Amino acid sequence: MTGWRRLGVAAALAWAVAPGLGSAQTNAADGGARPAETLTLDRWLDWERATDPRISPNGEQIVYARSSVDKYTDRWVTRQWIMRADGSRPRELVEGRDPRWSPDSTRLAYVAEDADGNAQLFVRWVDDGATSQITWGRTTPQHIAWSPDGKRLAFVSEVAKKPSWTIDLPRPEGAEWTPDPAVIDTLHYRRDRQGPKTGYDHLFVVPATGGTPRQITEGPWDVEGRPQWRPDGSEILFAGQPVDDPDAADPWTAHILAVSPDGGAVRQLTAQDGGWGSPRVSPDGQAVLYSGAVAVETNYRPTVVRAMDIDGGNDRLVVEGLANAPRSLMWAPDGKRFYFTLAARGRTQIHEGRLDGGHEPVTEGMHSLTLTAISDGGVAVGHRSAPQATTNIYRLTLKRRADPLMLTDVNADILDGVALGTVEEFTVGSSDDARVQGWIVTPPDYDAERRYPLLLAIHGGPHAMYGVNFRPMFQLFTGLGYVVVYANPRGSTGYGSDFANAIDNRYPGRRDFDDLMAATDAAIERRSIDTDRMFVQGCSGGGVLTAWTVINTDRFAAAASRCPVINWISFAGTADIAEWAYTRFRPDFFDDPTRWLDHSPIMHADRVTTPTLLMTGVRDLRTPLAQAEEFYAALKRRGVATKLIPMNDEWHGTSRKPSNMLRTVLYMDKWFREHSAGWADAAPDGPQAGASGAGQ
Repeated sequence: MTGWRRLGVAAALAWAVAPGLGSAQTNAADGGARPAETLTLDRWLDWERATDPRISPNGEQIVYARSSVDKYTDRWVTRQWIMRADGSRPRELVEGRDPRWSPDSTRLAYVAEDADGNAQLFVRWVDDGATSQITWGRTTPQHIAWSPDGKRLAFVSEVAKKPSWTIDLPRPEGAEWTPDPAVIDTLHYRRDRQGPKTGYDHLFVVPATGGTPRQITEGPWDVEGRPQWRPDGSEILFAGQPVDDPDAADPWTAHILAVSPDGGAVRQLTAQDGGWGSPRVSPDGQAVLYSGAVAVETNYRPTVVRAMDIDGGNDRLVVEGLANAPRSLMWAPDGKRFYFTLAARGRTQIHEGRLDGGHEPVTEGMHSLTLTAISDGGVAVGHRSAPQATTNIYRLTLKRRADPLMLTDVNADILDGVALGTVEEFTVGSSDDARVQGWIVTPPDYDAERRYPLLLAIHGGPHAMYGVNFRPMFQLFTGLGYVVVYANPRGSTGYGSDFANAIDNRYPGRRDFDDLMAATDAAIERRSIDTDRMFVQGCSGGGVLTAWTVINTDRFAAAASRCPVINWISFAGTADIAEWAYTRFRPDFFDDPTRWLDHSPIMHADRVTTPTLLMTGVRDLRTPLAQAEEFYAALKRRGVATKLIPMNDEWHGTSRKPSNMLRTVLYMDKWFREHSAGWADAAPDGPQAGASGAGQ
């Protein structure tokens, strides 16, 4: 679902795909022969990701994150690697995150744990490896930014909230009493993947050689995103909404702000109310680019790019009417142009924009690109993924308009000799003359003379977009013999605001359901499908639509609704994004609950006959476990086949932990087999039975 800007949520109920592959398989899901080389469990445990590259300002070296599974501690471990700009001499550098080059390309600032396990800021000299710890204590730094002269570092860190309400207990000295409870008096008092909100994020500045960090913003509000220095070092720009009362703040509003690195009054640059962020100061320090959206009544708010003078004057619209929100906004080194990425129609490309309002794509092709840094010479780096290409680092000279040059291939050894499923793109008509884009993934040994089980996968959001990036979970299921179909129904981003807002005030509903059924029918028409063995699954917003699907049709043999919203009214008061949740339907439910009830799956549980598995993380604060519990109890009471699986050590989603990635697909595959007549006996034997994978 659309992200709630104030909490920095990119997609409130998003489909978050993590790397994951499947278990070794010798038999097809329908009992037929399988190729010997498919994605296997042991291959998945050796899987790697290469992401977040940062090219040095002088364009000579690239530092990037390389992540792998620690099989014994059940976690992903990320280390920073470094290589020459041509991809040669790759080698491990440090264990840490969020590295940033100094302006002179000699040092790297990054965040890593100290000896006590606390996150700290470190600076490393690249030439000789000398490293200094810059911060101490419990600073938890994030969003590092070097000053232009390389002498200081700005960062964001949480400042603890002071208790707003206390009492005096007659506690005897030395008594071991129950700890004091939290006294909650704000609407947004917790965050998924964090728990209770214990403070507010504020801006700090510290000497790059170490010293005492100076806090330069304060109050019951959050600094949002990464700060940026003016080229002369006189101010730091950032986004936020300074208020005295957090509950009095408009949750859809943030302004572009500036403050001296020595502290003092915060200066507001933007005048128009909106959810503004990502300030980018031009190389000459005279202009500021920023992006965001004006608050409107509809759930989806179209994002634009604006520009203004450094004093806030001459504020003007630069780019509008985009199919999706522009990301990774960056100036060209000459300050005459700027760049951003745009995810549209399943692909993500780099675009070049001009201050006169024009923009055009720099890249093309069936892939998904991120843009993470640009050198002083105009060389861009990021990571790229494609239907049969895993996530790896690329380099691109922006002026040449050439294809991205791939610099890494971290899974080449794992995929050597492995047959991957084939991805086919399609567009199909739906109700109201809508056109729906989707993809079909077929097994590596697809044979049109055989009939295959079908798995419909539904993305979350709902304002999100499936694309052509590599999807290990889908490749896994094709390795098990399924044909996988996935699509972007109405409500998805990437097709313009009208398409995204087609579900406004009516989600889930007829339109998105019709589109998903149209995609299913398209797969049946194009591929040899056993219509008695069709299944549906999704997480978060996809879990919502999975529940809505089994309410409205019995054509699927079984379903897996993961981390869903089942009751919009109870969700509003229990999710960590309460203000966002309270604006799902108009009017408010205490004025008229009709829409809130009509679109809540719990109110239609009597129509479900499909065996439905429910899975949610036990710590989930975005779509709390109680949502799945409500649906489980209703189905159980009505005699519908169901199981509830609370996933240990998981927040929103079911597969952050490597072992839970495996469990997610193992449980789904087992559920689908058990509820498809005559199929359970075709499951492969031995310890490699079933499947494992990742993705939300």
